[in-house]
Amino acid sequence: MNFPDATRVFLNQTGEISRFAFRFFRQGLRTRYEWQELLRQCYIVGYKSLPLAALTAFIMGLVLTMQLHPTMVYYGVEAMIPAMVGISIVREIGPILTALIFAGKIGSSIGAELGSMKVTEQIDAMEVSGTNPFKYLVVTRTLASVLMLPVLVILSDAVSLYGSYLGINLYEQVQFNLFFKQILDSLAYQDVVPAIVKTFFFGFAVGIIGCFQGYNSSKGTEGVGRSANAAVVVSSVLIFILDLIAVQVADLL
Repeated sequence: MNFPDATRVFLNQTGEISRFAFRFFRQGLRTRYEWQELLRQCYIVGYKSLPLAALTAFIMGLVLTMQLHPTMVYYGVEAMIPAMVGISIVREIGPILTALIFAGKIGSSIGAELGSMKVTEQIDAMEVSGTNPFKYLVVTRTLASVLMLPVLVILSDAVSLYGSYLGINLYEQVQFNLFFKQILDSLAYQDVVPAIVKTFFFGFAVGIIGCFQGYNSSKGTEGVGRSANAAVVVSSVLIFILDLIAVQVADLL
């Protein structure tokens, strides 16, 4: 595929995703909400993703502290470890890493699930039976992703900071209250709020891309696998793009 063809494919894909997203807002604002399905998806998307997100966050906080400690001791500023770890995790590492884990687990799951339903014509059967498949399948899963990812990020940040506390206690004894007091004293409004706000957009990106890829899956099992893979890749790239935009907006504010 030459450059003009690749550009044309990229622009077509971008337009289709944008139209799909506008359809989500149009359908989502209509009455008769699927509350039961939304709650079920929140349980699947949020609660079942918590163990993996927490484990990853714990290891991240532990390893980050263990890597920082020798260098900080060398320069005689080991007392700054709690503040440095706290700011780096809350502002950037926690939201990005949790969002990428979320994209890998939930994005691929949504893409594969809706792709399988598309291939087996279950979506067509829902339309014939009078059910709105877009509202039942897409709106609920995307809203669940938007609502649950910020919660996962907050919990992952807490677990990661606890892992950092254990990591620093491998080298020296630090009181629990003192460690977290230093972290809280170092954090400001512009560290916490923008980091949480951008996770709503991360969740929307993962949900809408996963639903788009699955809802428009081609026929056959190969198409299902391609949809799951594309959901992870595209949503992961979009997370980095949104993070770059969020950093620029936060600096302006």
